[in-house]
Amino acid sequence: MRRLEITDADIMQVAIQQEIVRSEESRYDHRLHGVLLVCSGLSPYEVAELFGQSARTVQYWVQRFERHGFAGLQDAERPGRPATLDAAMLERVGQDLRGDPRGLGYTQNLWDGKLLSHHLDAAYGVRLGVRQCQRLFTQLGFRRRKPRPLIAQADPEAQRAYKKTPAHRAKR
Repeated sequence: MRRLEITDADIMQVAIQQEIVRSEESRYDHRLHGVLLVCSGLSPYEVAELFGQSARTVQYWVQRFERHGFAGLQDAERPGRPATLDAAMLERVGQDLRGDPRGLGYTQNLWDGKLLSHHLDAAYGVRLGVRQCQRLFTQLGFRRRKPRPLIAQADPEAQRAYKKTPAHRAKR
């Protein structure tokens, strides 16, 4: 493979050093430094060894810089997977969660991930896993709470005495 050289390396070296000072994006800075070292006379293989990258990656950086300038070294937008629930649907799910599950025909009296997963499938035709539904609670501003079991027909004074945290320590 032939050695890559950047045209007008001295001018580009000064321009890259100035761009490094201005940039706040670390991945972009990393690429700028790699190209700067190639401008300084190191081979892409030597730069790759210094940076812990593959030599081919450094060669790509140099080629992108040659073709597109500084813009070639910046990250492209990565949109990711589209959201399953849009903003309007999230609002409706939030309203459902603020209500009692029994009001929507379920036998449970508290929402949990499993019930929300079933509800989303039944009401909106959206299939989400239980763990994703648990994350959805947090995203919508809810916090998890587990009801403390109460013994039916029990004496409230006996229940207070049985609690793990004694009353005199709970006031702290």
